[in-house]
Amino acid sequence: MPLLKAFLLGGLICLIGQLIMDLTPFTVTPAHILVGFVAAGAVLSALGLYQPLVDFGGAGATIPLSGFGHTLTQGVLRAMETDGLLGIFGGGLAAAATGIVAAVIFGYVVAVLFQPQG
Repeated sequence: MPLLKAFLLGGLICLIGQLIMDLTPFTVTPAHILVGFVAAGAVLSALGLYQPLVDFGGAGATIPLSGFGHTLTQGVLRAMETDGLLGIFGGGLAAAATGIVAAVIFGYVVAVLFQPQG
């Protein structure tokens, strides 16, 4: 059942992004969706509205871009409890460091292994 919940929630988040790109009267690019979803995840997390989605859908809520915004916000809030106002500057990056490093390493490995056609 957790896999079904994650699939449905993650699919719903992706569906929302696709509908925004397809149905808005002005041009919405994937870059707009990226920034919008990270910002929306951060705002929803700060308001306490994103954690129930994580509790329900697990990876379906944490893997999409909105989950990255949630991770950054939660890192900042935790760091502010221990470091005060200075926690704003490093808390988000400390919380998301593992994911950022993994993305850089795997991106590098794939770039080395496969020759881009261009």
